[in-house]
Amino acid sequence: MTRHCAIALLLFIALPAFAQNSNEKPLDVTSSMGDLHMGKDADAQKAGLPLYPGAHPKVDPNNDPLNFGVLTESFGMKLVVAKYESADSPAKILAFYRDKMKKYGKVLECDDANDNTSVHSDDDKDASTPLKCQGDNRGPVKTLKVGTEGNAHIVSIESGDASKGTTFAIVYFHRRGKSGDI
Repeated sequence: MTRHCAIALLLFIALPAFAQNSNEKPLDVTSSMGDLHMGKDADAQKAGLPLYPGAHPKVDPNNDPLNFGVLTESFGMKLVVAKYESADSPAKILAFYRDKMKKYGKVLECDDANDNTSVHSDDDKDASTPLKCQGDNRGPVKTLKVGTEGNAHIVSIESGDASKGTTFAIVYFHRRGKSGDI
């Protein structure tokens, strides 16, 4: 069995087991073929950004935080997704993260029609392709993006009812090699 097939088999077996893991402990597998981490231990720091002052994790049973990483000789991927709430306005949170994200490069500000916090990891795209705004740029979700298709930091801020505070998501995505190599 090739190394890539073994890793694919490991992921196939581990993902369903992790999904049913009721004690919510992270799953860590280290082997000579590669390393795997899956957990609900995602936070702003693991995504490379500070947590907005006074923000707290958003409890959402349908959308748990995710910290996933796989590393082999030829392929690596890391995905961190965490959702937060704050009593502050979306404008204050935008200003905070706009400043903090500058250390990673030029920050794009997009108005998405829906919560578009994903990075499109298309194998045909070069990982160094700069991020861009998607859609008509007239939606209710403000998204800050910095980086490339293969190394992105994203903060997506929902502008909802001001009396209920603000919900925002922090996403980090990094890949090296092509996922088709697995």
